[in-house]
Amino acid sequence: MAPGGQVTEDEATAPRRRPSRRSVLIAGASGLGIAGFAAGTATGVLPFSEAVQRVLGVTSSSPATQLGVAKVERAWSRYRNRMVDLVMLLPSKAPPRNLPMSLLLHGLHGRARTAAPTGTLAELASQVARKRIRPYGFVAVDGGDNYWHENVPGDDPMGMLLEEVPQWLRERGLGGVDGLPFACTGMSMGGFGSLLYARRRAERRQPVGALALLAPALILSWAEMSKRGAFHDEADWASMDPLKNLQATAGIPTAVWCGTEDSFISGARRFIAAVHPEIGYTARGKHGDSFNRTVVPSLISFVGRHHPDA
Repeated sequence: MAPGGQVTEDEATAPRRRPSRRSVLIAGASGLGIAGFAAGTATGVLPFSEAVQRVLGVTSSSPATQLGVAKVERAWSRYRNRMVDLVMLLPSKAPPRNLPMSLLLHGLHGRARTAAPTGTLAELASQVARKRIRPYGFVAVDGGDNYWHENVPGDDPMGMLLEEVPQWLRERGLGGVDGLPFACTGMSMGGFGSLLYARRRAERRQPVGALALLAPALILSWAEMSKRGAFHDEADWASMDPLKNLQATAGIPTAVWCGTEDSFISGARRFIAAVHPEIGYTARGKHGDSFNRTVVPSLISFVGRHHPDA
């Protein structure tokens, strides 16, 4: 164990319209089968018995009535100029009003419905039910592929996160009285976006309480980043690159998890060495869910430790 409690590498376009209120309630974890999902949309509740849930690995040690719930709604984003999915992962069927929420940002070519690693909802529900952490939830939205900023005029996912997500949460009795997420969790491109979001929140004097980053896409060269077409030029990227703006998120409790066979491991190691996060964990594994799912318990407990009421 390194000084300060850090874990080291070897230690383990539609017209504007009223948002649809139709939601899909999912008892269990993310990543459920398409056929089951389609069947559930007709009734609003996915038809999975406890036995099937156990096979899928989405149950917890708590009673079935305390299983987490995922709500999927559609909302019009004026900042993105399109309808987006709004996915809320809640620790129980009847969470407390103003339940604190963490943003959950997806990676490149991802979307809100696939933002959470396998087992996220089940682990959240289990830790809350066992009173290991105070109740909180996650909210994910469709952010496109431009590293969570306005690279294309009229499509501003960061504006959506800063201005619209709090409004959407308040309307649903989530996120505290102001609707502001207390933390931000992101995978790959979403890790980059989480650090950029935390920077923008700090600039507004509304700092986030924690950052949880899964294999953040901290790319070390413009030659590599330019392939993604997500920035106008090298200067544009440099102005937002977390590795070139480390002080922007200094002091925010941060955790990083990354596989040693992940293409982003060099950037993750450089970030860990520079900021000495609360958790800086690397272990054998490639980019994607096969590694991410192994660190879900750590992620859930880390965010829970920085609950606004903790």
